[in-house]
Amino acid sequence: MVKINEYLESGALESYVLGAASKAEIEELLSLKSKHPQVEEALAILEADLERIAEHMAIAPPPNTWLKIEASMNELVTSPKMEYLIGEEPVERSRPNPGSRKTEQFIEVEGESGHMRIHKIWRWVFGAVFILGKIFLAFAIYYYLENKHTQEEIQQLKIELSNQRKK
Repeated sequence: MVKINEYLESGALESYVLGAASKAEIEELLSLKSKHPQVEEALAILEADLERIAEHMAIAPPPNTWLKIEASMNELVTSPKMEYLIGEEPVERSRPNPGSRKTEQFIEVEGESGHMRIHKIWRWVFGAVFILGKIFLAFAIYYYLENKHTQEEIQQLKIELSNQRKK
């Protein structure tokens, strides 16, 4: 009896309930649980206490969270999945709903790491930035050549001025 009480006070039950026990500790606890009803009773009380603490400290999710989760799951189910088999053409398994709001606002981008959603407005922003970059590059080249030409003219004028002063 004394050994069982020492075992109950050792903290092995708490580490088991919290998932921090090693394999050896788990095996020892399960063997003692089957042999001694005190261990089983203490374990049940500890689990009930931990469950009450978790319920007391739980934070309720916002009211529309389940609706968002369900919508995300439905979207995953209805998204197109491509299946590639060696030596065969890709087969589309399901088609997205063309009238859904999500497909109108986002472009599906597929990569090795998964999916990424980009709002369609960014396509136009990136296009505008690209075109503006080309325009600024053209202006930079133009003004560089103008500056070089002006520097050559100034150099020629200095030479002419020094020649006129010598005469």
